[in-house]
Amino acid sequence: MPTLDIAGDARRTIDVIKQGGIALVPNQTGYAMTGAMLDPLQKIYDTKRRGSHKRNAMAADLETQRELMTLGKREQEMVEAITVDHDLPLGVIGTFRADHPLLVKLGSEALKASTAGGTIGNLLNAGPFHKELTRLSREEVVPLFGSSANLSGTGTKFAVEDIQPELLAIADITIDYGLCRYHTYRRAGTLINFSTMQVVRIGACYELISGVLKRWFGVELPADPGLDVLPSGHLNEYALKNVQ
Repeated sequence: MPTLDIAGDARRTIDVIKQGGIALVPNQTGYAMTGAMLDPLQKIYDTKRRGSHKRNAMAADLETQRELMTLGKREQEMVEAITVDHDLPLGVIGTFRADHPLLVKLGSEALKASTAGGTIGNLLNAGPFHKELTRLSREEVVPLFGSSANLSGTGTKFAVEDIQPELLAIADITIDYGLCRYHTYRRAGTLINFSTMQVVRIGACYELISGVLKRWFGVELPADPGLDVLPSGHLNEYALKNVQ
């Protein structure tokens, strides 16, 4: 007997988000809060007590990422080698088409809070629930934006019971799938800007992602200094401060 109703849970989640609600959802790289328009995203931002240097991220499947981002051929091949050939989760940052239907639906103010320097971030390949939810997002044109389910500066949460009460209280639906797969990394997902080939955050599966890029593309990423030195994984956390 199945223990998870992924299709049903994704359906319920997208319906809540469509109506302007906030969803607390599981990704293999940690739990996240997500919404589809300015009001819920602002509520998440305020409750998390986020700084001005932070941006919302977008959950997407590969088909959406291909349509939305304007990466070069080689950079797109890197993304697909990591997420498809090697089945690893990845945060992809890159230039984008502002006229994509999902971004038009999001609205200009929410888009401004989710982009910087002409780039946007997509979370790809973050597990079966993420796959189903992002499929519905694409097919029904429901943007999925948000950030990790934690008060700012307290680290990614890998179990619902570790999420602060303030965030649990604003969720209109909570999907609890237990401990996230990549909890042992104790960081959120790896983020790479593929427009500049700069690592933004060292996170889950970083050593595997680095290995793929080095072996197949000759790209050498910086070494991970370790959790003790860099617990958040951010190489320059305040880089986006005052960036439009």
